[in-house]
Parts: sequence; structure tokens; C-alpha cells
Amino acid sequence: MPASRTRVIVAIILAYMLFAVLLNSVGTVILQSIASLGQTKSSAAILEALKDLPIALVSFLVASFLPRFGLRNSMALASAMVCVACIAMPLLPSFATTKLLFAVTGASFALIKVSAYAMVGLVARDKADHASLISTIEGLFMVGVLSGYWLFGAFIDSTSPASLRWLNVYWLLALAAAVVAIVVRTTPLDESAARPMNDAPSQDFTVMFTLALQPLVLAFLLSAFLYVVVEQAIGTWLPTFNNEVLHMPQAMSVIAASLFAAAIAAGRLGAGFVLRRVSWYKVILFCIAMMALLVLLTLPLTRGLVPDPQMTWPNAPIAAFILPLVGLFLAPIYPVINSRVLSALPPPDHAVMTGLIVVFSALGGTTGSYITGQVFAALGGQVAFYLSLVPMALLLLAVSLFKRLGGRQELGG
Repeated sequence: MPASRTRVIVAIILAYMLFAVLLNSVGTVILQSIASLGQTKSSAAILEALKDLPIALVSFLVASFLPRFGLRNSMALASAMVCVACIAMPLLPSFATTKLLFAVTGASFALIKVSAYAMVGLVARDKADHASLISTIEGLFMVGVLSGYWLFGAFIDSTSPASLRWLNVYWLLALAAAVVAIVVRTTPLDESAARPMNDAPSQDFTVMFTLALQPLVLAFLLSAFLYVVVEQAIGTWLPTFNNEVLHMPQAMSVIAASLFAAAIAAGRLGAGFVLRRVSWYKVILFCIAMMALLVLLTLPLTRGLVPDPQMTWPNAPIAAFILPLVGLFLAPIYPVINSRVLSALPPPDHAVMTGLIVVFSALGGTTGSYITGQVFAALGGQVAFYLSLVPMALLLLAVSLFKRLGGRQELGG
């Protein structure tokens, strides 16, 4: 059924790209909340937690039940919920509404990701096709992240930083969410193969806990957690860093931060070719070393900068173009370690493992963003970004442990 398969893939991609824009707008919204909603860095930092904790909680509680409810039903419900939340933003402009938006977006994304991965399993022709589809979908997720920076940047009033004009972007996002909900719900798909064979959903929790306690999985989850700590620490606070440390105008700060997403997208595409020729472990060691080197080389360039009212792209600080390249080397790590742990598991445990991945990724995102925000407010942007070297070093240790255990351990739920 090629036509039906194509429609399913398109529906998944549309949903993923919509949520890429919403989820990764948190850095931009933090910047705008400080400028136009009267928030401090410390208070605005809560947005990352309000996004990530519902992802973790909902993934943990309902992932095993979604096939019973319906995968398309779950995705359509998630899209409809964020549609309503987006409409509320310009109608009820306040930080309370903003917090509600990210809580709804986080909970909805948990439904989207678990359903999307299960749907890919239903339409994939074989293991190679499954890997290709997942890679394509995750790659286009980063395209959504990149486009989100430009979309929000277009609605920011550069002449009046305190203007609420930027909230009008949510009318467009609400329309997109409504379209996604309709497309997903009307896409034909036989979901019977995804439904559990047993009538005791509690068994899924037993498998999850048993799996999570195995040493190889613990090493992987620590690696995944630390990866997202680094990614969100930099990605979430890069617009504010550009604005307050590099003294770039707000719209420029947001657009410059999109280079980080572009670098991640390029890194994931390029890694596919490199990994065919080089050991995954060597690639990750090189990537972590390059990330640390870029931070150490770039941050000294941010000292002594002064505001320039006439700043344009040709005379912007060089650090604005170099620091986002961390994303180029950050990009391959997450897909590679996910692939390694899933390939060590029997297929029936893949869904449970995906739930654990989502939970620990969400917790890592909250931790990285919150700590960076608190340090940024107390000690400044340079110190906050230097702090990213700590989880990078811990990631190196965690990945090394993961490799050592993976060489001699088989998994099973």
C-alpha cells in the first residue's frame, strides 16, 4: 500500500516538524518573556522544566496504553491540544499562559513521539527501511527547529523590544496544528499489529523497570541524559547569550541561534557517511573533544564586547558564528547511542526502551536548561557556557562505560 504508506509518513513528518518549532522555541520565548512579559532569567528558566517534565511524566504513564487508545487518535489529540494552547497566547498574553503552553506542548509531544515511532514500525518494510525512516524524520525535526528560529524572528519587533507583536506567531502555529490534527486523523492505517497481545498493561511497567536496572541500559540512560544536558544548556540559552553577552539585537539574536540547529542538522546528515567508515566510539570521542575545544576557543572572544546600535551581520561578533558549530559535533552522539542500545535489545522491548529514552531525555533537558539559567543570572553568560564543559567530560566517561558494557552484555526484557 504505497499511497497509504506515503500518507502515514507525511502525517508523521508534519506532526514532528510542528512540535520541533514549538518545543525548541523555548529559548526565544525566554528571551521575549524577559523583554516583554517582565520576567527575570531565573523565573523564565522554569519554561524548560514545564516543557520537559510533562514529556517525562506522560511518556512514563501512558506510553504503553497509546496503542489501545489509537496511535492516530493520540497524535490528533496532541495536535488539537496545542492548537487551543496557541490560540490562548495572543488572546491572554501573560507569563501564566506561556507556562501553560509549554506544559501542554510537553505532554502532547510525549503522545506524538511514542505514537510516531510505533507508526513507523507499522509501515517500515524491514530493519533498514525502519532505520532510514527514523533518520529522515529526526533530520526533518531539526529542519523544523531551524525554521522555527526564522519564523519567530520574523514576528519580533526589532524597534520595540517590549512589544507583544511576537505573540502573533501563535495564530500561524494554531492553524498549522489544526491542519496536522486533520491530516493525522484522516490518514488510513491498520493499527492492529501495534496493539498489545495481553490484557495487563501493568506488565509493561514491570518490563520497563527490569530493563532500566540492567548495567548497559543504565550507562546508556546516563549518556542520553548528559547529552541532552549539553544540548539544551546551549540551545535554550543561546538567544539570550547572543543578546546580552554579544549585544546583538533581539531579532538577530534569535536568527543567529538558528545556526546551532542548522549545525545539528548538518552533523546528523554528515555522520551517516562517516559512520560507514569509522568506529562509532571513535566518532563520539572526536566529537566530544571538538565540542570542548570550540567552547574553550570561542568564549574568550566574547570578553570586552560593547553594544553597537548599528550592528549588522557583516560586523557581528565572530563568536556568534563559531559557538553554534558546537552543534555540528553534538549532533551524531544521540542517534548513535540510541541505535546501539536498541540494536542490543529484542524487538518487543523497543517500545519500552523508547519510553525510557524520552523520560531521561526530558529530565536532561530540564536539568541543563535550569542550571544554565541560574548560573547565567548569577554569574553571567560566559561562566554559564563554560559550565557546559562539565557535562561534556561526564558524557565522555558515560559513553566509555556504555561501550565497555556493550561489548560483553546481551539485553532482554
